[in-house]
Amino acid sequence: MKKLPWMAFGAIALAVAAVAPASAQQKSVAVTAIVEHPALDAVRDGVQAALKEAGFESGKNLKWQYQSAQGNTGTAAQIARKFIGDQPDAIVAIATPSAQAVVASSKTVPVVFSAVTDPVAAKLLASWEPSKTNVTGVSDLLALDKQMDLVKQVVPGAKRVGMVYNPGEANSVVVVKQLQALLPKLGMTLVEAAAPRSVDVGSAARSLIGKVDVIYTSTDNNVVSAYEALVKVGQEAKLPLVAADTDSVKRGAVAAFGINYRDLGEQTGRMVVRILKGEKPGDIKPEVSTKMELFVNPGAAEKQGVKLSEALIQSAAQVVK
Repeated sequence: MKKLPWMAFGAIALAVAAVAPASAQQKSVAVTAIVEHPALDAVRDGVQAALKEAGFESGKNLKWQYQSAQGNTGTAAQIARKFIGDQPDAIVAIATPSAQAVVASSKTVPVVFSAVTDPVAAKLLASWEPSKTNVTGVSDLLALDKQMDLVKQVVPGAKRVGMVYNPGEANSVVVVKQLQALLPKLGMTLVEAAAPRSVDVGSAARSLIGKVDVIYTSTDNNVVSAYEALVKVGQEAKLPLVAADTDSVKRGAVAAFGINYRDLGEQTGRMVVRILKGEKPGDIKPEVSTKMELFVNPGAAEKQGVKLSEALIQSAAQVVK
């Protein structure tokens, strides 16, 4: 066998030395969402952007995997078990059903939830303090009084507020209970319509025709994933849609005062970075996104039978054409 010169051995040794640290720094993050729609996709992309900014890049020093449950809680549980088996450095669970599935599957693998309205009500955390468990995350909890102020600006005489929601989603049940308590104080009432599946959203919206003055849509994942069905009803019945999700304005809602979900994802990603650098999730206090933006869609307003005031349009962060 031909002998290699000593310089070749030296080059090989240097190459091995150069590879070893990179291999030692390899981290893995697994991301799951209950369904794909613009808001949750923005969270996912924001997480990945924050990781890259911190030096964790897929294909280099980061193993990144993503799976959507396509709206199925059974699939969410399967994904959770698969990810737990992979033993990543952190799992990011986007939206309440996915977070519940992951948290139920492990008490050891670090879990960072995102786009969960009330993690305490969802039984992900015992309180809003550091959990001392394997779980932390970022909430998209909204101030409902400000949401209802927007409803009144869009439909000044509104008395009856309709809401289509999935009664099986903890996020939405929390919002319904809060609105049931809040609206009477504002001289308004809540009229609910259940949509346990995405395919039920259109018929649930139609059941509200003649019963409500406006439809308010929260961040319910069934509703947001089938938003076009709501828009169709809104246009046909001249029933304005006011959303909690700014991405829904681009899809046909009249207005939304809500969270920028890309920013929420980046906030979540920065929390993941802290864990990748050695912090324990149970020592990190859960956070709430505080950056709110007003989006309006004058064209959608006209199709749904209302006209937005010039003052409201001028105050918007984005006017959708």
